Amino acid sequence: MRRKRPVRRTLADAVAAVVRRPWLPVPAGRCGEGDAEHMTTDEGRGSLRRMLRRLTASEAEIEAQQLQRESARCGAMPVLQCGRGQVVSVSGRLRTVVYTPRTNLPALEADLYDGSDVVTLVWLGRRHIVGIEPGRHLTARGRVAVRDDRKVIYNPYYELEPSK
Repeated sequence: MRRKRPVRRTLADAVAAVVRRPWLPVPAGRCGEGDAEHMTTDEGRGSLRRMLRRLTASEAEIEAQQLQRESARCGAMPVLQCGRGQVVSVSGRLRTVVYTPRTNLPALEADLYDGSDVVTLVWLGRRHIVGIEPGRHLTARGRVAVRDDRKVIYNPYYELEPSK
């Protein structure tokens, strides 16, 4: 019976075979057959998961994720986490803008969506505000109230974001 010759391996090869960590370099001249074990890293699977999630997600889910990222970038609090009586800063896109004529006091109402939930912004005594229109991005600041089980901010301070 013929004995096989021992394969010469470097220390990096031995460690990579035992540990299988992606940050260890593949030894030079070893491309091809041993690359399969280096390709199965968490990083590769994570990017594949993200790609599959983007392909299978609806447009509304993708838009909600994008709005949440933009809101976090502005330093705003997610509407879902806002509680009654808190002074908060929220950022998002206006979905609807409605003028509600009332007998005593007219009001302009706008629904702001940040990807997590909706808050209604109410400007009392206003019929129209230039720049407050559906699809516009803005950051609003004020005290959260609850009306008919919906979050509301009355007469908020606001900053209009530049149109994209």
